[in-house]
Amino acid sequence: MNVDAHFHAFPESVIALLASEPAYGIAASKDGVSGGRLTNHELFASLYDPAATLVELDRRGVDGAILSIAPRLFAYHVDPALGERMADATNAGLAQMCAHEPARLHWMAHVPLAAPARAAAVLEEAKLAGAVGVEIGTSVAGTPLDEASLEPFWAAAARLDMPIFVHPAYNADIPALKRYYLGNAVGNPLQTTIAAERLICSGILDRHPQLRLLLSHAGGFFPFLAGRLKHARTVRPELADSPQDPWSYAGQLLFDTIIHDVQALTYLVSRVGAENVLLGSDTPYDMSTVRPLDQLRAAVDADTADLIAARNPARIYGL
Repeated sequence: MNVDAHFHAFPESVIALLASEPAYGIAASKDGVSGGRLTNHELFASLYDPAATLVELDRRGVDGAILSIAPRLFAYHVDPALGERMADATNAGLAQMCAHEPARLHWMAHVPLAAPARAAAVLEEAKLAGAVGVEIGTSVAGTPLDEASLEPFWAAAARLDMPIFVHPAYNADIPALKRYYLGNAVGNPLQTTIAAERLICSGILDRHPQLRLLLSHAGGFFPFLAGRLKHARTVRPELADSPQDPWSYAGQLLFDTIIHDVQALTYLVSRVGAENVLLGSDTPYDMSTVRPLDQLRAAVDADTADLIAARNPARIYGL
């Protein structure tokens, strides 16, 4: 079964929570979704109606998906109690959506990462409830992922063997990216790159070798810049205590296929290893790959495409 590992959802339980609690600063109705520092968009039926989700999968030529919430909903910046309420509503809603067709739909947990000890507990509860992984942002409302305070979460994810999907969120405010939609086109992969390289340099991946992180949008610029970080390690004292070779973390670092260029996708697979790449589309947003399998099959041979789209997600997420 081909499985899309980057497929977003916005469960009805979350829509109800947002309607009852204005502190989140997000509005969701038939008129659309707004607030939360991100571009407004249509409330697509595939985000909350599992029957529509399956129709969307069929339209895109994919058998199944691992649902993860839209990053607008991370709620890392609100009161910790509200953050946990969002996690509870999300996880219950995603589980309910996937129960509609459990052979095709699976889900990633959401955790209140601004409260790391609670995030660890919520992650354990979500795994018992059927979550196959967990999604987090590239920062915790601006706090980098390598901060020592997040150690309880990393330890829990490693102990529970839960793959972690790292998605851009709370992007840094860079004035040069404000025009031409560069905040997404450039800013999103930039945030993924920063998060991945800080996790390497800080030694978190060494302390927790069981961790597996799926980097969104083909790993951002990491597949093209890891060599630059490796060279910087040899000439800069700021990196004296960092690992010698960023490429040694292939396997702990995984990459989706959302790169929008067949030749670049061919390079990605050849550079990071086909066993470390998973199919992704970013459905249902306008920056998604409409026919992800077609692009993948144009980039690699049939057996490699099957490994990336079917065998890798089955192995990594225990499907």
